[in-house]
Amino acid sequence: MRTELTPVAEGVELAADVWTPAGTSTPPAFLLVHGLASNARLWDGVAESLVARGHPVVAVDLRGHGRSSKPDAPYDVPTVGDDLAVLIERLAIDRPVVAGQSWGGNVALELAARHPTRVRGIACVDGGWLEPSRQFADWDACRAALAPPRLAGRPFTEIEGYVRSTHGDWPETGIRGALANFEVRADGTVAPWLTFDHHITVLRGLWEHHPTERYADITAPTLLVPVDGGETAWTRRKRREVETAAGMIPNARVRWFTGDHDIHAQRPTELADAMHDMTADGFFG
Repeated sequence: MRTELTPVAEGVELAADVWTPAGTSTPPAFLLVHGLASNARLWDGVAESLVARGHPVVAVDLRGHGRSSKPDAPYDVPTVGDDLAVLIERLAIDRPVVAGQSWGGNVALELAARHPTRVRGIACVDGGWLEPSRQFADWDACRAALAPPRLAGRPFTEIEGYVRSTHGDWPETGIRGALANFEVRADGTVAPWLTFDHHITVLRGLWEHHPTERYADITAPTLLVPVDGGETAWTRRKRREVETAAGMIPNARVRWFTGDHDIHAQRPTELADAMHDMTADGFFG
């Protein structure tokens, strides 16, 4: 694995981990896209499994996140999707399957709608159908409910202890990926790579994004991967949202998982299997 820094817009470079299989590569390539306040490293386990099956893989830190540039703006979903279109071109990735988790699923969906010739297919992993403007009465209510905790200045040992204690069934790749959401300062404290202000700006961009208005524009084969986290009311609403998406996207399949929202970190091999199977049976070509 090597890391590339690629300019995609004025003043914006994206950091991407590029994984190349040993021997002959098996198409398609996969482009892995993280969620809000996350980073590329949470995909490490999935990337390892896909590479072992012969697929080239690129996992990217989106603008504002991880090792990528952190401009003041913009962070709307179309702009972030356009970043990926440029990344695909400049890294010469041949029509990848783009898998996005949570907010990254919305980004993948928007990418497919705006740049259909750049992608072979998309996988929306517990996201892609997120539309908080339908869930909350107004932006202020959305912000109040979804604003992140202020973790800057907390000891790294405290953050690591919390992550390990609350994710006991995660493999080490997932634990390391979650900890990579933070810069570790010289004094042993942390700061999220995505600042609080940028987080709110990204959230506002998600508030303004309306995937239900994009479904009919998606020509790429689309795998919807919702996760049942055990919360009955939330899962019931999610089932309705996924059914709507599956009914409106011209070529869609649904594959439910049971587990955490970050299913790519919790069960990377099973998720990689599901995505690989969609290439083996011809769905993704």
